[in-house]
Amino acid sequence: MDEELDPDDENVNSVLAQESSELLRILTSQPLTVIMQLCQMMPGDARWHVDSVATSTSSAAVTEHVKAVLEYFRATNATDCRTFLQSICMLCENIPMHLESRLMSVAGYEHTDAIQSAAKEPVSLRITDHWQQYTVAVTCLQQKRWERLSEHLVSEVHLENVWISLRMSNRSRDRPDQTPGFADRGSRTPEPDGDFGSLESRVTLETFLQGCTGKVTVVAGQAGSGKTLLMSRLGQQWARGLGPIPSSYLFIVLEFRQLNLLSRPLSLSELLFRHYLPPKGGDDEKRAIMDYLLSNPEQSCWVLDGYDEFLNKLTKQDMKHMLDPESPLPVAEIISGLLHRQLLPGCTVLVTCRLRDIMDLEDISDKVGQLLAWGCHEVKEYVDNFFRVKGKSLHLALGVQATHLLLSNRHLLVMSSLPALCYICCICLKHLLLETKEDGTRVQSGDREEERGNLSRKKAKGNEPKVEQTAGGTNGRAQHPPTVAQIPLTLTQVYITVLGAFLSPDFSYFIILCKYMLFSVSYCTIVCRLDFLTQYRSELCELAELAWRGLEESKILFMKEDISQDVLELSVKTGLFSQVELTREDGLVTAYCFIHLTIHEFLAALRIMTSTDVSDTELKKRFSLKTRWTTKSDQKTVFTDSLHLYLCGLASTHCTQALVHLARASCGTGAQSWVQKRQAFVLKLLKKKCNSNILTGPKILELCHCVQESQDNQLAKEVAGVRPTLELRNIPLSPSDIDALAFVVNSVGDNGIGLDFGACSMELECLDVLSKCRHIHYLSFRSRKYGDKLAEKLSLILPKFTTLRKLEFCGTSLTATGAASLASALQTCPNITEINLSDNNLKDEGIRYIADIFAKLPRLTSVVLGRNNSSLQAVDYLVGKISSGLNIQHFHAEYDTRTRTHKTKSEPTISLLNQKWSTPEMQQLANSLACCPALSVLDLSGGQWDVEVLKTLTQFLPKFNICKKIILNGSCSSVKGLVVLTALLSNCPAVVELHIRLLSSKAPNQVSIVFSGAREKPAVKVSKILCLSCCGLVPADLDRVWKSLGTSCDLTVLDLSQNCLGNKGLKKLVGVLPRLYNIQEIDASNNGISMEGVFTLAEALCSHNNLTQIHIRDGGKEQVILKFCSDIRLNSSSLMPSDIDLLCLRLAQCHPSLELDLSHSSLKDQTIKCLLKVLPKMRSLQKLNVSHSITSTMEALTLLTCFTVNQRVTSVKLRLTHFHLNSDNLERLLEILQPGPTISYLDLSSNQLEDKEVERLVDSLTSLKITSCLNLSNNSLTQQGLLAVAGTVSTYDNVSAVEVSIEEGWIRAEEAVRLVRCCLKLNNNIQTIRVHHTTLHLSLLKSTEMTSVSPVDQLAPMISTIQMHPLLTELDFSNSLGKEGAEFLCSLLPSLPNLTSLSIGSKETCTDALEKLAEVLLQSTTLINNNIRLLFSSLSHCECSATGRLQLVQALGQCVSLEHLWLNKIRTAMGTSEVNDVLDLLAAMEGLTQMEEIELDGWRMPVTGVEQLTRLLPVWKELRKISLSKNLIVDQSGDKLLEALISCCHLEELHLSRNQLGDLTAARMACVLPSLAHLAVLDISENRIGCEGSVSLSKAVMCLRYLTKINLTSVGTSELCAVAASLTNCPLIQDVSFGWNNCGDEVALELAKVLPLCQKLTRIDLESNSVSVVGAEALVKALQSCPALQLIRLWRNKISTFEAQRLTDMDRRLNFSST
Repeated sequence: MDEELDPDDENVNSVLAQESSELLRILTSQPLTVIMQLCQMMPGDARWHVDSVATSTSSAAVTEHVKAVLEYFRATNATDCRTFLQSICMLCENIPMHLESRLMSVAGYEHTDAIQSAAKEPVSLRITDHWQQYTVAVTCLQQKRWERLSEHLVSEVHLENVWISLRMSNRSRDRPDQTPGFADRGSRTPEPDGDFGSLESRVTLETFLQGCTGKVTVVAGQAGSGKTLLMSRLGQQWARGLGPIPSSYLFIVLEFRQLNLLSRPLSLSELLFRHYLPPKGGDDEKRAIMDYLLSNPEQSCWVLDGYDEFLNKLTKQDMKHMLDPESPLPVAEIISGLLHRQLLPGCTVLVTCRLRDIMDLEDISDKVGQLLAWGCHEVKEYVDNFFRVKGKSLHLALGVQATHLLLSNRHLLVMSSLPALCYICCICLKHLLLETKEDGTRVQSGDREEERGNLSRKKAKGNEPKVEQTAGGTNGRAQHPPTVAQIPLTLTQVYITVLGAFLSPDFSYFIILCKYMLFSVSYCTIVCRLDFLTQYRSELCELAELAWRGLEESKILFMKEDISQDVLELSVKTGLFSQVELTREDGLVTAYCFIHLTIHEFLAALRIMTSTDVSDTELKKRFSLKTRWTTKSDQKTVFTDSLHLYLCGLASTHCTQALVHLARASCGTGAQSWVQKRQAFVLKLLKKKCNSNILTGPKILELCHCVQESQDNQLAKEVAGVRPTLELRNIPLSPSDIDALAFVVNSVGDNGIGLDFGACSMELECLDVLSKCRHIHYLSFRSRKYGDKLAEKLSLILPKFTTLRKLEFCGTSLTATGAASLASALQTCPNITEINLSDNNLKDEGIRYIADIFAKLPRLTSVVLGRNNSSLQAVDYLVGKISSGLNIQHFHAEYDTRTRTHKTKSEPTISLLNQKWSTPEMQQLANSLACCPALSVLDLSGGQWDVEVLKTLTQFLPKFNICKKIILNGSCSSVKGLVVLTALLSNCPAVVELHIRLLSSKAPNQVSIVFSGAREKPAVKVSKILCLSCCGLVPADLDRVWKSLGTSCDLTVLDLSQNCLGNKGLKKLVGVLPRLYNIQEIDASNNGISMEGVFTLAEALCSHNNLTQIHIRDGGKEQVILKFCSDIRLNSSSLMPSDIDLLCLRLAQCHPSLELDLSHSSLKDQTIKCLLKVLPKMRSLQKLNVSHSITSTMEALTLLTCFTVNQRVTSVKLRLTHFHLNSDNLERLLEILQPGPTISYLDLSSNQLEDKEVERLVDSLTSLKITSCLNLSNNSLTQQGLLAVAGTVSTYDNVSAVEVSIEEGWIRAEEAVRLVRCCLKLNNNIQTIRVHHTTLHLSLLKSTEMTSVSPVDQLAPMISTIQMHPLLTELDFSNSLGKEGAEFLCSLLPSLPNLTSLSIGSKETCTDALEKLAEVLLQSTTLINNNIRLLFSSLSHCECSATGRLQLVQALGQCVSLEHLWLNKIRTAMGTSEVNDVLDLLAAMEGLTQMEEIELDGWRMPVTGVEQLTRLLPVWKELRKISLSKNLIVDQSGDKLLEALISCCHLEELHLSRNQLGDLTAARMACVLPSLAHLAVLDISENRIGCEGSVSLSKAVMCLRYLTKINLTSVGTSELCAVAASLTNCPLIQDVSFGWNNCGDEVALELAKVLPLCQKLTRIDLESNSVSVVGAEALVKALQSCPALQLIRLWRNKISTFEAQRLTDMDRRLNFSST
């Protein structure tokens, strides 16, 4: 423990002289008795004052007497003066604390007997005295502590020169590694951090601590930033009455490294007096001090230093009660009590910690500050001071060189930003420079690559003589020119240099090590030795072992017994160890720690790389990338998490030889191979992380640092290969971070890479380092932190990016000033193609700066300048520049509004959004646009113009050179404007489509004008489309629309859906039909049409020959579509008998070939009877469909009677399912069917007929005229019933084949085997027999041999049966391939010479099955000669060794007729799928041209694997199914994959779930999927599709007419309305999954509209969304017209339990449970 300060250290007479004026004021205010006591302390000859003082009543006289007393003692000896000051402190009142502390510090504690006898103190006064005495003792302690710590400081420490950054706590999220959304960036409110470069958020430490009294303040900083030293300086200032802590406070410093030693509970007084400073008195003094402290807690300041070293974490306390300071408590609870105000409420608490520990303290701290690292100025000043200490000219010269080297080397500069490491760097440079001065070697910075290159070329000539190392001088030999040494290239090499510096007192060994290991030998020809490592090998190994043990035990302090005496003395002598005094129960002890934690971790890394005691498993456990964001759940550690960096650095070949020398201690002669193996293992781990595409921004940055340490260019290429753009979001960046990025960027070569900085805090110095990046093609800055200063700095380095093609500087604080700088720099970037400066504050001036450079950039194709607070003049100026014949294809400008839209377009586009033009301004704009070169798209959305402005635009529109479309969303809001636009279809021949939607609640008014160039295949005859959906049109508006269209109209499609036309409007529409001579389809759905309108349409069908098809749903309320073909569909309607009468009478007059569709309607008994009466009158009726319209058995049988009374019925397709027919019903049915017409298909499935009824029906088959198929599935047949059916049917001559399928729960294991054997014995005409789960499939033909069999689980009884059928052609082991199954298959294959199809799969874990199978496949000539159809399926449970994988690949290469391949994540022997496995597998598939199905789920396919697969896809012309789920395919690879699929025109299923696909892949789907006409299943769940991707996807789905299932679960966007709406074009859709997307009611409402149009839909999944009761009720209503729909999942939506029950009662098909 520190000793007390000697009172004689400061002159007591001088202190009295300095404080005389203050003492005069105090003494004159004291009672006369006190003044007299002080006067009596003077000698007799000088005490003449006493009597005069006693008798004087004048204050002036008293003042004069006091002056005389002070003057006397100021001149007397020190002993008398000290006694006098002690008396003043004891007798006088109202002395300021700072003055009293100073007087007591020089006067000491001894009191004369006279004073003690004269002053009989009260108890309260004694308490105060004890408190003051203890405070004085603490003052001495702090002064002594500072003297000890500051003894060897290079430069002085001043709190006013230490900078600290105010830290804003972010409690809303644990890991702020996110990019602000568009809405956040769109706000004009500055971000919390302030503008880039602002210094308002940083203050000096002295200013930061002002006002900290009574609060909890946290000072955070990195290890070595000087936190402990600063707290000691703060204590020293307090002791001198200076600084922010009042001198009247008690200043208590507790170090957590000391607190870790306290294992038993302590009271607060024990903690204070035993482990901080014990008072000199006894228990009475301790009690007095504690009483004062507890009564005045606000007069204490507790400094808790080094929380990062605390072995425990603070726990949240129960705030309901205070803690008892006298009760023994664990140390952690005492600290928590101080912080949570449960102990000494009101005291000042100051905590120091590391940055990552702030998470533990942010909820209880009042203020948090972060110590800022030193900049170049502070580093330079420190280095100068370091080399100026001794004042020698040699050191001053070395200081200049050291400063230059340090500032030019990135790694040394980064280290020097921390005071502790700056000191280490100075020692390192001093040693290096002194030695190089002796041998004439010039030291060169590692960053000066050009100079090194020149030296390398000189060395290549090879004429330098050999230089011999000497201790000094030349000894008369010829002197050679100075050679060049290189400063370390990596951080790891720096630490090797540092280690050598500390362990080489004579510097010679150290410099040899540096030259051999860290400098390229080609630069000099010095004979290098490794004597250093040989000499200290055992010591280094012991230190490394100690460091590793400390790392394992989270221990940084070591006791004397932990280290051997020799190593301890060496470490202390060389400075590798620091000594620390610890207070334990048995007194003071000395502990030791490494000079810095990074030295500790580096030595631990040396242990890992050189000792066989550390296994690969332990290494792998320690090898992980750290993130820069911490959470409260993170494991607490005292270390800096730099171990992985040093491991990567030591894995470099530069360090191999040094590691070998150290490894000989444990590996002996095999050290070389062992070290290289360990280095290869580290690089393998690093390579795996390089190929991972799931890393977040901070870990990507850390990965770049690791790769830089390894100096492996190939690894750097792999980092860039997986990530075409490095995205960094909200990360504080330093120049060293950019330097690491540069190493990766410069490895990619001409391929280029993108850098995306989103809201990253960075210094301007970072851009200086960024200029080292040579291959950047895309550069993006997005944050309000970035402004003109960053832009100006960026403009200086932009010309160096010769490959730059795209620059984004959007969502920033850029003004015209910064834009001018960027414009000037961009002129020197000839390859620039895209510029995005949107969402800034350029105004007109800045826009002009950018526009003026358009002509100077010949390759510029896209410019985005939206939301820049510009005027219409700026827009006109831009259009004028574009019209000058430039190559710009995409131009985007947006007026400053709250909404923001930006969609990437590949076609030539001009976007001028949210511009409110007047008529003259529109004329001026239109004139400019008319001069523009050919455009694909013109987007003028958001203008909200009046009718006159629209007219002006339409007048100029024929002059525009637009080939695709004009978008006017939000620019037309009335029917008048609508009429102006519809006239374009007749006035402008180039306009072929007009789409207007005015009353949409989900989006602004939508208007698009499509030109003939937009169509992929121009038709011979122009067809025109007019869509006026959701425009609020009433019948009167139709007259105005017809008038605008003119007398001659070429309309082919007219959409008037979702308006207010009603029956009256429908009559007007029917009346205009003769004018629409080219019309093909009219949609009048959702117009409030009733049955009256339906009758009108029925008349129109008879009177208009060009109207041949009408589709009506829900009686005309919903769907009303007029098309061509002899058909009227009246679906999902509730028809009364009168409706049927009137409808059929109208239709009886129709032309021939009439088809009437009444499916999914409600036909009751009376309605059916009415229908039977009128059917004979409908002589033109060719087809009647009443599917899903009859619910009762009797009604169905009644309708069937028409077969016997109507002679025109020639064929019937009869499906009677789910009617529960009993024996009477069956007899009635047979009576109707036997004399009736031919039955093409009879379906009686799911009727619970059972064995007896089925047998009766089968016996009657000979009298029924069934021409095709009879379906008796799901009728509760037993095994006997099934066998009876098979036996009976096979005897009929007119039955050529029979297929039986039965599913029953009893078909399992032995029962299944017994059933199969019975079938085989019963009938020898069985062609195929298959058991799958609990279903038996049986096919019978007139043949003599079984050709297909699917064995069940019990294989042994089947062997003899199967071998009895040598003509077997198909064998199915889809569920049976375990170890036993593989062996069975191997023995069976040779006896099946005619086998042509083999299916293999397993649901069980098997280790060597694949290896056995591959061996058989290679040896079987049958499989190869027969071109077998081979299916590998469901092998996810199979493990495969390297040999097995090789054999499998070879076998696949020989099976040229392989059609189905299902290899879903076959487990390798190591438990992982390596990259080479995928590449080898794909390489084996090159000759498999007949591939139909391929499943490679879970292979984590690398980018190279996807590229190889894309080369194979065009060959697989017959591919039906491809599944690549769980492969982590990135968006760019997905785009290429989809492009390759365009050749697979027969594709039916596409599974791409659980990858990393995004908008780019979705956009490609919009182009490719329409060509895949047979696609039925699309699964892209768990990807990253955004809003734009959703729109693209909807365009793709719109063309998939055969789509049956779409899975969009968790695709990353809630905007799925467009996709839902597109399902109307998918009539076969059965399964829709939109779960886990946070979709709202708008999606549910859209699905409700779609449901009636998708009659085959059976399941909808909307779980875990934001659907409310409104959306659910809409779905319930829609369910009434969807009898086929079985389930809608609505679990985890915004629907209460009560409402869920209510909705379920309305329709049981709504499911709100999790299952």
